[in-house]
Amino acid sequence: MDWGMKNRLSQLMPNGKCFFMPIDHGYFQGPTSGLEKPGETIEPLLPYADALFCTRGVLRAAIDPVNSKPIVLRVSGCTSMVGKDLANEELTTSIEEVIRLNAAAVGVSVFIGSDYEKETLHNLTTLVNECEDYGIPVMAVTAVGKEMEKREARYLALCCRIAAELGARVVKTYWCDKDFDKVVNGCPVPVIMAGGPKCETEKEVFEFVHDGMQKGAAGINLGRNVWKTPHPVAIAKALRAIVHEGVDVKQAQEIFNEIK
Repeated sequence: MDWGMKNRLSQLMPNGKCFFMPIDHGYFQGPTSGLEKPGETIEPLLPYADALFCTRGVLRAAIDPVNSKPIVLRVSGCTSMVGKDLANEELTTSIEEVIRLNAAAVGVSVFIGSDYEKETLHNLTTLVNECEDYGIPVMAVTAVGKEMEKREARYLALCCRIAAELGARVVKTYWCDKDFDKVVNGCPVPVIMAGGPKCETEKEVFEFVHDGMQKGAAGINLGRNVWKTPHPVAIAKALRAIVHEGVDVKQAQEIFNEIK
């Protein structure tokens, strides 16, 4: 691994662990509840995140470039919630733009098992070919759209391995309650957990994050289970402690209760 690639990954994943804060939901959802003003939403959460995952539009319009966190730039899109198929994505951002915006990494969705599997995997390989020349890591996002039943270990392991084989330096995927360790162990690059299931309480969030970390995940990419909660700062601090300090669910709950 060359110096630039290693340097960027070390910024994104200090000591091999990470807490990414995604605010890219508007690229297909529009003004997502809780993200109407993304800059204001994330400002109190920045001390706890290692990086932000966002589009170039939000980056330019809402993120202060002075003393910013490292940026993972969302570079796939061109579909919407009201369109025919969310999987029909294309690359949206040139390598020149990625460099101009000083992104530490880029993220692209792959929809394996969909009608657009080949096209989204080709997006990934195109991006890897371009970004490797400049030492910029690519994060593959294993997206399943509305097909929630696909969030099981066999499917997730397949997606993660294919993404890694095609050159992704990091893979973002969903946590599953059964055999998540097989998903992680079958992927030769770091696996980061996506937002996971819809949780009713902060304890449920802490439980699935702690379980995933214990089973080998490198970190989390959580948004709605943080900034849509009544106490986002408290949950962010507790999650950071699970990821970077290895605290258990009980200790995370104590941190949450103290801060809220």
